Amino acid sequence: MKKIALITGASSGIGKELARIHASKNGDLILIARRTEELELLKKELEEKHAIKVWIFVKDLTSKNAAKEVYEFTKSNQLEVDYLFNNAGFGGHGFFVDRPIAKDLEMIDLNVSALVELSHLFLQDMKKRKAGKILNTASTAGFLPGPLQATYFATKAFVVSFSEALAHELKPHNIGVTALCPGPVKTEFEKTAGMTGGNLFEKAASAKSTAEKGYRAMEKGKVICISDPVLNILIQYIMPFIPKAIIPGMVQKMQTI
Repeated sequence: MKKIALITGASSGIGKELARIHASKNGDLILIARRTEELELLKKELEEKHAIKVWIFVKDLTSKNAAKEVYEFTKSNQLEVDYLFNNAGFGGHGFFVDRPIAKDLEMIDLNVSALVELSHLFLQDMKKRKAGKILNTASTAGFLPGPLQATYFATKAFVVSFSEALAHELKPHNIGVTALCPGPVKTEFEKTAGMTGGNLFEKAASAKSTAEKGYRAMEKGKVICISDPVLNILIQYIMPFIPKAIIPGMVQKMQTI
């Protein structure tokens, strides 16, 4: 029986590559994003290449009741979501005090609130079936304070912590939760966050390789997947020995354009 995956932020980057991976495994898809044309093109590509079924739902997840509308869309189409990929998110560069607060609140709405609400909605059904998987796109930023991206780093810290807690709570119900924690990835994030021209993304990983590592980690039941091997060593084995007082300065220097 085909597994149905719902992917937010599916029109580009990691989300698009997750869709391609799932389709290659003969899985059906529900694709969520704001851009109609990109979703239509991806739907056409995947249905023709893999003989699967793709549903699209165009929605800005920061809008009021968006998560409930996504859930109701699946119900109205009699779709049972086996895998939930909470991938949508964005960042923003600059000192917090100088940034428009509306943009940071929108970031929290998408990176945190939409993820939490979608998880809660779809977990009701997964719990009844005693089966399901959730892959949350977090970031290595979730393990650090982030001057020049204070709100973004904080949202990803939430996602990491939330995923770890859910994974523990849901073990008895046979539901897996994985947080994909990449470093810099070559996606639209760099442009959206206003970070083009800096050095941070010079050696960024590809969205495809990052998505592949996240998908494999989800299949294996891993809770945390730090997809960059160098950053994995840095975060797990080196950072604990660096005085916390100097870490914010190190991060700010890395993010200075």
